[in-house]
Amino acid sequence: MGTVESDGRGGVDRQRPGWREGVGDAALAVALLAFEVAGTDPSAAQRGVTADARAYVLVVVAALALAVRRRWPFVTLAVVTVATTAYLLLYPYGPILVSFLVAVYTVAAHRSLRPAATGGALALVLLTVHVFAGARPTGLLGLMPAAAWVVVPFALGTTVRLTRDAAARNRAEEARRLADGERLRVAQEVHDVVGHGLAAIHMQAEIALHLMEKRPEQAQTALAAISRTSKEALDELRVTLAVVRRGDDGTAERAPAPGLAQVPVLRDRLAGTGLPVTVEVEGEPAALPVAVDLAAYRVVQESLTNVLRHAGPATATVRIRYAPAEVDVEVTDTGRGAAGTGRGAGGSGLAGMRERITALGGSFDAGPVAGGGFRVYARLPVEERT
Repeated sequence: MGTVESDGRGGVDRQRPGWREGVGDAALAVALLAFEVAGTDPSAAQRGVTADARAYVLVVVAALALAVRRRWPFVTLAVVTVATTAYLLLYPYGPILVSFLVAVYTVAAHRSLRPAATGGALALVLLTVHVFAGARPTGLLGLMPAAAWVVVPFALGTTVRLTRDAAARNRAEEARRLADGERLRVAQEVHDVVGHGLAAIHMQAEIALHLMEKRPEQAQTALAAISRTSKEALDELRVTLAVVRRGDDGTAERAPAPGLAQVPVLRDRLAGTGLPVTVEVEGEPAALPVAVDLAAYRVVQESLTNVLRHAGPATATVRIRYAPAEVDVEVTDTGRGAAGTGRGAGGSGLAGMRERITALGGSFDAGPVAGGGFRVYARLPVEERT
């Protein structure tokens, strides 16, 4: 494969051919040489002219110059144009014009528009000399067919070039889109892990400070909870960031992603912060696709983190319903629902949850509950989208 250099305007200015392209160009040159040598004498004979040694020398030069057509397209065009013009000054039209067509096409297809157009125009001017001083001059009436030998291959080459450049830009844009999506996914993961961990640590630190003087033994329990929570958060953060620490072989250190099976652990962790959490499960727990399991867990985690941050004194209930084709997750609390209509909206919490769920083909809803409290609901299809 050849290497490509940009022309600075979003196009491909130079394409350095690799050995495969070189072999292909050499094979094309040999094939055209055989075709043109075999066809030159019959073509000249049809017009009452004999092709002598000079004719074959010009045919050989024009055909073999194409062996380096993609490495030095302008040099190739110059050599082929001179040989073809010299041929037409001595003989009528013949197969040598096929080499000229290929040379013009190559310049248009592999060089940027302005220099390619300049080279094509010069080739046209030189080629049309035979119209007035060739073996059979035709005058002004011959300009149109002579121009077609340049215009047609140039237009074809330009079309191929533009199509190739557009495809390259589309591939680059798709790569950027995928990279942006991966960065957003990692950012959401980091937000969920760090946000939850810090919220729990903050609440436990407040408890420890409040109890430090009056009940030091309970303060010690809160400090132990802080230590445990920070270690768990750091471990989960390390796993999350491992995705961006890939080695040369494309692998990364991986640990099982958290899922709904870890919700009881999350409940126990939050119990130390003073947030009672009840977990209710309906249906038979089943193995879920990794992306679905992680998204459902993150909804529970982020929802409980928002309760911890914004709801004030409250209790929370997590309901998980397993069905053959879907899994439903609902988190409700008894906190300040009315005042927290946009609970977590100031950051990326609710928006991140919605994006995560809808990306998997699920549905998401969040809002205050009549009579007080807040509800977050997510429904996810069990089958992974392809």
